[in-house]
Amino acid sequence: MKKKAEVVFIPSPGVGHLVSTLEFAKLLVNRDDRLQITVLVIKFSPTSDTDAYTDPIASERLRVINLPEPHIVPSTSDRGSTTATLLESQKPHVREAVSNLTATGGGSLAAFVVDMFCTTMIEVAREFRVPSLVFFTSGAALLGLMLHLHTLKERDSTAELQDELAIPCFANPVPSNTLPSVVLRKEWEQFFMRYGRGLKEANGFIVNSFEELESHAVHSFSDPALSLGLPLYPVGPILNPEPKMDKGTADDILKWLDDQPPSSVVFLCFGSRGAFDEEQVTEIARALEDSGARFLWSLRKPPPNGTMAEPPSDYPLPELAAVLPEGFLDRTAGIGRVIGWAPQAQVLAHPATGGFVSHCGWNSILESIYFGVPIATWPLFAEQQTNAFQLVRELKMAVEIALDYRVEMDEGRNFLLTADRIERGIRSVLDKDGEIRKKVKEMSEKSRKTLLEGGCSYTHLTRLIDYIMEQV
Repeated sequence: MKKKAEVVFIPSPGVGHLVSTLEFAKLLVNRDDRLQITVLVIKFSPTSDTDAYTDPIASERLRVINLPEPHIVPSTSDRGSTTATLLESQKPHVREAVSNLTATGGGSLAAFVVDMFCTTMIEVAREFRVPSLVFFTSGAALLGLMLHLHTLKERDSTAELQDELAIPCFANPVPSNTLPSVVLRKEWEQFFMRYGRGLKEANGFIVNSFEELESHAVHSFSDPALSLGLPLYPVGPILNPEPKMDKGTADDILKWLDDQPPSSVVFLCFGSRGAFDEEQVTEIARALEDSGARFLWSLRKPPPNGTMAEPPSDYPLPELAAVLPEGFLDRTAGIGRVIGWAPQAQVLAHPATGGFVSHCGWNSILESIYFGVPIATWPLFAEQQTNAFQLVRELKMAVEIALDYRVEMDEGRNFLLTADRIERGIRSVLDKDGEIRKKVKEMSEKSRKTLLEGGCSYTHLTRLIDYIMEQV
């Protein structure tokens, strides 16, 4: 009888990380029938909308368990400390769920796969005497950067950052103003040191990327000084499925795209937390109008100042007209649409979409590459500035609108991006004969082949499964 391996997945609270975790879990069970996976879902609050994503996927070898809901009041200003408190409070529930799994005697418990923000759960894995792998939902270059900067900080906590840094996982010097805020801001130092220590507790790293895209970064991990001698498994691209959305709205948007010429529309979309103040909205509107380009603009209403508990929402129609320059909607009615939340993957997959003005979240980057749509970079927060630098300078696969634009919750944006700069980016990203479009199309082909037999991600996934089965 074939031996079976039970793997416990612990994604971060929140839909963003949960969706790619579920997609990866499906990839594993579809690939090898010796694997059984249990996903332990932690919710921020009883109202967290995760059920819609987990209900349809359960099967005999892929189970989803919702852990008991917490009694924690989320901090509106410090999501890091709220998450840490939440995870700590869930450890007894994780222990109980895993004990129940081992007692039922399905497969032998082989490993924990913990999200990049759930490394505190490695302590629980050790109690069960199994290894832990970190599922890193960004790229290999960012993982290498975080490990390297953590090591530097451990050696000398008072060292000031230079204007440019030599980082082993980047071929080019990285400007400090494109580093993640968590590295730059004093008040995040404690969080960053705890985060880096957590990563280094792992037995290996699973990365949602692929070697053909990040060859320099992946190969830099062969140096034990950077990788700590831990294995790296780049098994992506693991793409999000179609986002949950009102079907009527999605159909309406896709129908409008059906009427546009191939590769003619610029799509502006800034992720689930991307929103702008009125002054910046005016500059975007001017840029679009001056460019004359066909456009689909996902414009979201920012939450009240200084709050992060609430994501942006959609503008009611009367408010939408008021936030845009007078007459803008009438003047551009023939060539553009301003919408709320967008079905991003379907829009990028549509043949009419020719360019993508993006915040450079990693999932968005993977989707744009997969569908062969070049990006114009406009990062907002978290690690997006580093991703934008990597795309433009390192990989030469994107057009630069900005690399160092940054929105801090307590301070707002660091500068105003002017209409002429945005317009230049729009014109450039729609260039049908551009070198960047050619490169993105080539990488699109590679992103589709890498998970097929013979591809790099297929090979790394085989290595990962072999490692898991060795633990049984």
